[in-house]
Amino acid sequence: MNRLQKSYFLRNEVLSVARDLLGKYLFTIKDGQLAGGIITEVEAYKGVDDRASHAFGGRRTQRNEMMYHEGGVVYMFLCYGMHSMLNFVTNAEGVPDAVLVRGILPTHGEELMLQRTGKKRVTPALTDGPGKLCKALGLTLADNGTSLDGNTVWLEDRGMVVPDNSVEITPRIGVDYAGEDAKRLYRFYLNPKRLQ
Repeated sequence: MNRLQKSYFLRNEVLSVARDLLGKYLFTIKDGQLAGGIITEVEAYKGVDDRASHAFGGRRTQRNEMMYHEGGVVYMFLCYGMHSMLNFVTNAEGVPDAVLVRGILPTHGEELMLQRTGKKRVTPALTDGPGKLCKALGLTLADNGTSLDGNTVWLEDRGMVVPDNSVEITPRIGVDYAGEDAKRLYRFYLNPKRLQ
């Protein structure tokens, strides 16, 4: 087991962190039950300079305050008032960069994930969206601010090599409001079939 340490998230280039997160394992323990999987899709949000970011222009509210913390904590928010979204805060304190986790490939606690989501069988569609994966992993707004150093939410490097030819790099999803910034190539997607 090789847990990602706090220093991993303190790097000052959120795009590099986002790309590097592909192939890492994300785990949660809720009510003593383990669930997790391989990160397959992420999006980077580059703080005050990114119109798609909650912190664009230095905006600071009760909702996004966690983005301004030192890297290595969870930033949770609700989308459409109902879907929890998991982000990892990166960079130094006061620099509101974050990576949104959009998809994982389930590897641990699959039966638990099925119970939580009401699904009948494990397929990639079980956790191929940010709201879906939070539901499957038992993550809610109550997890906002959780340290990635603890035993509730953490990441591990288990040696998976993710070659560049297995990664799709595209604009982010659902950020049309960001104008020109919506075109930034800040989404990184792993095609597991290309790893075979």
